[in-house]
Amino acid sequence: MNRKRYDAAVIGGGLAGWIAAIELARAGKSVVLLEKSNRMGGRARTADKRSVLFNLGGHALYLGGELHAVLQEWGVQLEGGRASSSPFAIWHNRVFPMPADPVKLLASPLLSWRGKTELVRLLFKLGRIATDTLETASLREWAEKEIGEPMARHIFYALCRTATFTQDPDLQAAGPVLKQVQRSLKNGVLYINGGWQTIVDRLEALAVSAGVHILSGKAVSAVEQTDGAVSRVTCSDGETFELSQVISTLPPADTYRLVRNAEHTMLRRWKEEARPSMAACLDLGLKRLPTPGRNLAFGLDQPVFFSNQSASAKLSEHGTIVVHLLKYNNTGGSDPKADERMLEQTMSLLHPGWEREVVERQYLPAMPVVHDYMHLGRTSRFPGPAVPEIRGLYVAGDWASHGEMLADAAAASARRAARQAAAELDRIGRRAGAEPLSLLSV
Repeated sequence: MNRKRYDAAVIGGGLAGWIAAIELARAGKSVVLLEKSNRMGGRARTADKRSVLFNLGGHALYLGGELHAVLQEWGVQLEGGRASSSPFAIWHNRVFPMPADPVKLLASPLLSWRGKTELVRLLFKLGRIATDTLETASLREWAEKEIGEPMARHIFYALCRTATFTQDPDLQAAGPVLKQVQRSLKNGVLYINGGWQTIVDRLEALAVSAGVHILSGKAVSAVEQTDGAVSRVTCSDGETFELSQVISTLPPADTYRLVRNAEHTMLRRWKEEARPSMAACLDLGLKRLPTPGRNLAFGLDQPVFFSNQSASAKLSEHGTIVVHLLKYNNTGGSDPKADERMLEQTMSLLHPGWEREVVERQYLPAMPVVHDYMHLGRTSRFPGPAVPEIRGLYVAGDWASHGEMLADAAAASARRAARQAAAELDRIGRRAGAEPLSLLSV
């Protein structure tokens, strides 16, 4: 059996894995990154279909978010553009200009004068809310109390779905959702030239330069512990890595499966309480957009979203227009064929005749948006970074949120885990260096 020794192992080659490994390596630790797939990036990969670039589901970089901050700190420059500032709303199978500014709001037939007044009041109020005080209230409880006009509530819920990529107002904690909406309205999002594979490639280059040992096609089969502390990682091919610090960026159920006796740890609770957010995603490469100017649309009575990402970013080499449609699904599952029909019908409503323009197509019927989100069913408010019962084991990923969301949660949790692991390695090193002196002094 081949045994190799490192200071730490990071399991999973998605955004959280890259960031955790780079953080550890920059702290002077020897790190091995283990990814079961032959291709790195996880859900941040971009599929290249005859030079038409499709992300794996909806992706937008939140400006002012934790991932954006990490990339800026590390000197990662990204090119692209912001989403359209002239959205449309879909209501009862009709398309309306979305009241995104005061002028459009006054002209919008969607709202009564009372509704317009209430929506303006709501938009001003959203910027001043202390969101940290609302973590025990559901999003629906807050909205039903604060927004009296039904159409204003529909628009508010559409904003929340779009900002969080999640539809579960009865269980979503209001505070984190409102914080995400605040960030979305204040800073906006960036669509990235070349898709999110650009971020993956830049992080991989940083990892290589920092000295991370990267192993793809390396599936972990077990994280072993001795006397309540991590001792080694075993891979399915029989290779083992002896180390004292492990960061798992896998979903909670997968991390639970790898750890022996995990039923007696917080891993079990995190697994059982997780509520994944799912989406059905349809991406199209089009020769042209049938209805010019309709680049962004939100469903008000249906949980759908449309974006012409090529209006903001370069996603093809030959002028093909790349558009993305998404249906937000909760944890209860859905009918993939019915979801696909709904997305096609949404496209037909916005862009009649689109079928004649298709050159490439990608449908992902059950795309995980996040593996857990901040909801009222959690008994553990903030998962991780440490697994309390196992010294040297940490978790990171979009589900290990301390209030962040989506890729920002992956980035923030990765840094928390890496910094705690690095501090523990420093403590172990100091203790090992001090022991001989204490023995000599006896």
